[in-house]
Amino acid sequence: QVQLVESGGGVVQAGGSLRLSCAASGSIFSINAMGWYRQSPGKQRELVASVSSGGVPVYAGSVTGRFTISRDNAKNTVSLQMNSLQPEDTAVYYCNVVQGRRTFWGQGTQVTVSS
Repeated sequence: QVQLVESGGGVVQAGGSLRLSCAASGSIFSINAMGWYRQSPGKQRELVASVSSGGVPVYAGSVTGRFTISRDNAKNTVSLQMNSLQPEDTAVYYCNVVQGRRTFWGQGTQVTVSS
């Protein structure tokens, strides 16, 4: 099993920044992609950004140019720097790790952007 602990959520005004971090522990081997998803009330969980084991990032179109994902393979962490936040970015953000055919999720951290 892989355990994921997230940190860094909170409340910020529109135009502000937040940084989310996620630390993986447990049976950490052969981790493929690490990333972040988000879910707001009444909507499906959606990919925000993901980074492969080789460091190749993928971003949702709505966050491209504003969010930056980074990964530290030595520390088994993944971070999401979120700039120019907008009210529509308000959601619970979940850390996600893919290990072979298994997927693990963090408990989620709330991000609220006020207008």
